Amino acid sequence: MPVDPMSVRNPLVHDAAAFLDRARALPADRPACADAVFLVRPDGFALAEQSASDNRYMADGSAFDTDRALAQHAALADALRTELPVTVFPGSADTPDAVFPNNVFGTAPGRLVIGHMRHPVRQREADREDIRRHFREDGCALIDLRQQPGIAELTGALIIDRARGIGLAGYSERCDEAGAAAMLDAFDLRLGYGFALAEGEYHSNVVMSVLASRALVICPDAFVDPAAPRALADLYAPQVVELSVAEKDAFAGNCIALRPDSVWMSEAAADSLTSRNRLALEQAGFRIRSVALDAIEKAGGSLRCCVGEVFGRR
Repeated sequence: MPVDPMSVRNPLVHDAAAFLDRARALPADRPACADAVFLVRPDGFALAEQSASDNRYMADGSAFDTDRALAQHAALADALRTELPVTVFPGSADTPDAVFPNNVFGTAPGRLVIGHMRHPVRQREADREDIRRHFREDGCALIDLRQQPGIAELTGALIIDRARGIGLAGYSERCDEAGAAAMLDAFDLRLGYGFALAEGEYHSNVVMSVLASRALVICPDAFVDPAAPRALADLYAPQVVELSVAEKDAFAGNCIALRPDSVWMSEAAADSLTSRNRLALEQAGFRIRSVALDAIEKAGGSLRCCVGEVFGRR
């Protein structure tokens, strides 16, 4: 007898067929896109050596240009303000990866989630009081995943289909099964699918994205088991954009839809897209919007990594 996915509290499954059966039964009855976003300025922008140990996308220290990163980040904030409210918090030389806040802080309606980071340099970010206070004053309860054993780097590791309440967890050094299960509960999700990322891939949001809960951008070569990307493509068909390794390496998978009709990515990512994939995004109803982020990408992440989404803003 089939299992009603709504009758199981935050189930985390690893079988592709079981995931598809449950996912197809879920209603898309929640908001698909954020109400607002928050960023952290790249003050003291520099190489974080601990993060570089398992992030092959990072450049060496000599490639970092703080002034250029600050200018590009300011331009990103201005560009995003054309679509929704943007709050920018200061950075710090003590937390050089803080420009990627979505790994450490995440939201669901009425909740601020704090991730359990692998590296001490990133664990320091979770201690800052200003971001906590901002969300407390907005009525959010705090859910601190550092109190549980699993590594859980939030929406770096977990791709969320917000409308359906589905979390897609890519396992690597930055996320394990215990962490994935904790994130499903913290974000109040209905269903989770866990799968292993290929060696050398540190975060799911570098290799895939779910856009406005209706389209999938994915690099199939970035998964250990080919059944995982096939199942995901089946769920979102026909609105599926399959990236080559070259497009993925240019951060085309590190994209985000902040409104139902547009997708944001870096200028380098947009330039890497084949004409076929550009057309596929347009046919799915997304206008491609991009900003130059080459300086920030030296730190091993791109536009989506810079964006903390706010859901349920009052």
